[in-house]
Amino acid sequence: MKFLDQVKIFIKAGDGGSGSPSFRREKFIEFGGPDGGDGGKGGSIIIKSERNLNTLIDFRYQQHFKAERGENGMGKNKTGRGGKDIYLKVPVGTQILEEDNKTLLFDFTKENETFLVANGGKGGFGNTRFKSSTNRAPKKFTKGAKGEEYCIWMQLKTIADIGIVGLPNAGKSSLLASITRATPKIANYKFTTINPNLGVAIYDDKEITIADIPGLIEGAHEGTGLGIKFLKHIERCKTLLHLIDITEDINLSYRQIREELGKYSKELLKKKELIVLNKIDLLSKQEIIEKVEKFSMKKKKEILILSNLKKETIKKLKSELLKYVS
Repeated sequence: MKFLDQVKIFIKAGDGGSGSPSFRREKFIEFGGPDGGDGGKGGSIIIKSERNLNTLIDFRYQQHFKAERGENGMGKNKTGRGGKDIYLKVPVGTQILEEDNKTLLFDFTKENETFLVANGGKGGFGNTRFKSSTNRAPKKFTKGAKGEEYCIWMQLKTIADIGIVGLPNAGKSSLLASITRATPKIANYKFTTINPNLGVAIYDDKEITIADIPGLIEGAHEGTGLGIKFLKHIERCKTLLHLIDITEDINLSYRQIREELGKYSKELLKKKELIVLNKIDLLSKQEIIEKVEKFSMKKKKEILILSNLKKETIKKLKSELLKYVS
């Protein structure tokens, strides 16, 4: 399934049905009178959040949604049938914005939340509504109101307990596959991951939702590489797992990612952070000790070492992650 995290759609609620101007015309009844029923209400458009969705791809192929109009009123004081509502399903983490793509209308942060985005028009009144002691045969009736219509933007920001960030080829996808049941694409070249991947790790009967964010490079906040497109997904993660390739210049790698996060939003720098030095199987024990000591001198954050080939390091990492989501 392709990934889509932003889409513009047109929505129109149904118009209300018109009232009826009917009069009674029944055999053997000498005096008739107004018996026009009201029109039915137009269908509304409602957006609902679903846990089992993780993309807005369905809205790429259908971008216009129109709800059913209400039926007109009928004689014998029969009210017209109301139009059917339309329910649009979106992933948890979706934001609904006005056509300017700036004004927030609603933010789905939980499962099964609903938002009435376009209200159907009210049905018109039949002539029975206008009957009075001085007007026994009103011909007046009203038309149904128009349903709301406009364009909106849907923007998805992934919600996860842990967001894995780092430079391309740091091993983020491999880590996600090791600690969850996710099956991201894994290969030995940069930008293997071009869309966020979600996985769920289970440890001590507790679930940890983990997001693998596509690799960031210098200038990402300005659109370089995969750019700003996926930085917004980090905003929703409660904790950042900063994965660094220990065979590279780890101080430079760490500083580069932190600078990009800060340039995009200072709030990202305030999030809890766990630093993990990956690929320790490629260095000797002495080299690992020297690199970790040099790197940790000015860091007041927890630092773990990891190898996807060593199960004990994976188990320790999963245990540590529980502390950051409790």
